[in-house]
Amino acid sequence: MAFQRRIRHIRSVELAVNSPIHRSGPVLEPGKWEEYDPFLLLMEDIFERGTFEEHPHRGIETVTYVISGELEHYDSNAGHGKLGPGDVQWMTAGRGVIHKEDPAPGSTVHSLQLWINLPSTHKMTEPRYQNLRAEEMPVREEDGATIRVFSGSSKGVQAPTRNIVPVTMVEMNVEPGRTVSQDLPGHYNGFLYILEGSGAFGAGKAEGKAGQVLFFSRHERGEPTEVQVTAREKLRLLLYAGEPVKEPVVAYGPFVMNTQEQIREALRDYQEGRFLR
Repeated sequence: MAFQRRIRHIRSVELAVNSPIHRSGPVLEPGKWEEYDPFLLLMEDIFERGTFEEHPHRGIETVTYVISGELEHYDSNAGHGKLGPGDVQWMTAGRGVIHKEDPAPGSTVHSLQLWINLPSTHKMTEPRYQNLRAEEMPVREEDGATIRVFSGSSKGVQAPTRNIVPVTMVEMNVEPGRTVSQDLPGHYNGFLYILEGSGAFGAGKAEGKAGQVLFFSRHERGEPTEVQVTAREKLRLLLYAGEPVKEPVVAYGPFVMNTQEQIREALRDYQEGRFLR
């Protein structure tokens, strides 16, 4: 039987008004590198067209989940595209991209964007995009539950998503009174974020509700583990877990490297137009 993870910490997420067209709040707060490893931050945004201008990234992957609305995206490597509700954009910034996300005209987008650290061996990898359409992703069906697998696997249902850092990302929709479990490698670190509803989570049946992030207990041993989810009300949540990178993190805005000199190099490369090559 798999080791049952507990919930070690719960925090509520509040969105602040940044402007008349933008509300946002951190689900994972920046700076807690060791605690969240391999994840760097997770932002929740509700925004209208014109909120974000073109901006660079280096040394990370960004994973954008569209909760609602229609999102247009552009980057200097892969061109343009659109994402709808339930879709995911998995962007490997690697050595550097210039990137922009904007709601389609007339649309308000509600989204989550996760930053995943890249190991030093892949900080300067070639950029790439993976557009993961909800209707194209593998689904695990249980009695009263649907688990859509965006990355990694869920009870043998495997996503085709290419990872540099091994990451499990699943969307769960669970009917009231139903219980499901997500299997995870023992050394993975992770959390879940509740979008709708409420339930009991983990071995201790910790209570959680919409707008809360629940962090799993750490487990360093190699044996298989599980996280159990029981819906009180109809649940919609995202679960993220991944293999820690365990390397120094030096961050400056959208650049995440291992040393200050690498940050200075990223700034020079961006200012001199090398992200466009």
